Amino acid sequence: MFATYLIGLREGLEATLVVSILVAFLVKSQRRERLPQVWVGVGAAVALSVLFGWLIEYTSTSLLADSGDRELFEAVTSVAAVVFVTWMIFWMRRAARTIAGELRGRLTEALAVGSLAVAGMAFLSVVREGLETALIFYSAAQGAAADSGPLLALVGGIATAVAVGVGLYFSALKINLSMFFTWTGALLILVAAGILKYGVHDFQEAAVLPGLHDLAFDITAVLDPGTWYAALLAGMFNITPAPSLLETVAWVAYAVPVLLLFLRRSASPARPTPTAANQSTTGSGPLPASPRA
Repeated sequence: MFATYLIGLREGLEATLVVSILVAFLVKSQRRERLPQVWVGVGAAVALSVLFGWLIEYTSTSLLADSGDRELFEAVTSVAAVVFVTWMIFWMRRAARTIAGELRGRLTEALAVGSLAVAGMAFLSVVREGLETALIFYSAAQGAAADSGPLLALVGGIATAVAVGVGLYFSALKINLSMFFTWTGALLILVAAGILKYGVHDFQEAAVLPGLHDLAFDITAVLDPGTWYAALLAGMFNITPAPSLLETVAWVAYAVPVLLLFLRRSASPARPTPTAANQSTTGSGPLPASPRA
């Protein structure tokens, strides 16, 4: 469940920071009358994301009657989720220094067009995070037991992100967002490796890939699946005691180079990173003034 909590926290904080930039810009520029349009756009993005998540689940459980088709569908969504996670992590690192200015520029243009443009701009700014969250959550929760635990963990992560975002907006919290996104990014890469491993397993279950019973190793005697730490490793990173050879190759082939590339870029010499109270996004720029300013 920690993996789904991390997904909700990471994606939720990104969306919260985007919304805070838009709201603070309108407040600072004395355009409070446009705030309802922003919230309409945000609400529509959240609604579409929930609908997308429901549609994925409904397709898997109701529209696909054959178990082989379900396995194939889950495999495809897992691979798609890995692509989105990887793109999101590296995109945020690249765009962090300019995202605040770009959002303000787009909002200025939308204000000149009208209310619908403002709502549309807020919608587009948030919906990407929401759709990614729905897809990644579905893929990450496939190996979990059929209960409400993963969903509650996701909601908890989003709720934490909103609370942190509000605290940052009002300067009640001071955390190093650059360090936060570096650590969560590294953890999400390992989560994505587990999702890819699960996708390969589903492809093998669907008879698309061979080698389902060709085990890379079997350490069940050491890593008992019934223990809490084995369940934690399986739930977070899909590390299991008896994986197939192809699953193991996929996990290592993704996790090692991607993690090294991500950490190498993170360790590159960079300008000093201010605390979150002085940032508008992940380690960049001044945070927009709060409504009390």
